[in-house]
Amino acid sequence: MKKILLLGSGELGKEFVIAAKRAGAYVVACDRYNDAPAMQVADEREVFSMLDGDALTAAVKKHQPDIIVPEIEAIRTERLFDFEKEGIQVVPSARAVNFTMNRRAIRDLASRELGLRTAKYFYAKTFDEFKKAADEIGFPCVVKPLMSSSGHGQSYVHNDDELEQAFREAMEGSRGDVKEVIIEEFIDFESEFTLLTVTQKNAPTIFCPPIGHVQKGGDYRESWQPYKISDEALKQAQHMADQVTKALTGYGIWGVEFFLTRQGEVIFSELSPRPHDTGMVTLGHTTNLSEFELHFRAVMGLPIAGIHLEHAGASAVILSPEEKVGPLDYNLVEALKEDRTRIRIFGKPEAHVGRRMGVVLCYGEVGDSTDALRDKAKRLAKTVLGTDPYMKK
Repeated sequence: MKKILLLGSGELGKEFVIAAKRAGAYVVACDRYNDAPAMQVADEREVFSMLDGDALTAAVKKHQPDIIVPEIEAIRTERLFDFEKEGIQVVPSARAVNFTMNRRAIRDLASRELGLRTAKYFYAKTFDEFKKAADEIGFPCVVKPLMSSSGHGQSYVHNDDELEQAFREAMEGSRGDVKEVIIEEFIDFESEFTLLTVTQKNAPTIFCPPIGHVQKGGDYRESWQPYKISDEALKQAQHMADQVTKALTGYGIWGVEFFLTRQGEVIFSELSPRPHDTGMVTLGHTTNLSEFELHFRAVMGLPIAGIHLEHAGASAVILSPEEKVGPLDYNLVEALKEDRTRIRIFGKPEAHVGRRMGVVLCYGEVGDSTDALRDKAKRLAKTVLGTDPYMKK
């Protein structure tokens, strides 16, 4: 039986643990706080900050895992190279995790080394550097911390008057000890999409049908599958995803994000070396295997006979309306009155206003209107806690 050390135990980690346990694996779930979602379904748990390299090393020595699976950005990633040298499998690889946990590394790899089309960008450590970059790029522009997740510290800047606040929020929203921001050209895109890409040890790279998604402030609010895209644009996206994942090396599922412009151009945006928020739509049986089952199989070197679209589907997030320690009062009745609807409550022990606490999944036949499914998912998500998936945090 393989032992897996999961670094980060949020809702994505929880679904991965469920997939692993169904296949007989042993999982130790780690996070900075107790009773995190994945801990509730794992065999063991460890509570510590993964930015504490010594604490991370101590957990590895204690449990002697066969495989380390990172789920979050805030990890002392350089330690992963040491673990890999000791013969522990790091997912997808220590190189991949080290690159993708920092926007500078992955953006430079994509743009400068691989020549992929990305938004124009600059880095800044000081406000003067930041102001100079904004003048060069022009308005509107997008500002993000180099290391962050779930949209923390991200903002859109429309004029000079908004620069100081945007810079401060990006610095304060940074995870770890990286205090630097990236400022990007605003892409006037028609839509965004995720291409879940599965790299395998003993088989070719394969792709899930593309997933349309909408983010607000860099945080996922809804997604749907299938996402309509031309064959040519899909080939462009698959080519770029294949290039960047090969350069990063390793096995597992990757959430590769793209913009699609009004002119039909595909532009690389970001990359996550693990299951992606927007891919939670696959929990509604849109594909024959969920992204978590695909990730587990790729990690373990198990065969994936194929990925097939079985249903059209949509997801919408359930956001907390309040600050609270302990469970919220979830109303499941109204949503579950409707057929082909599923609800996944994540089980987070603390709620904060606007925090993602669950997801509503709606599905139909292949060929059904995804617009109708999206409307249904958003409407039903509102009934669970009384909050709109697009509420402000």
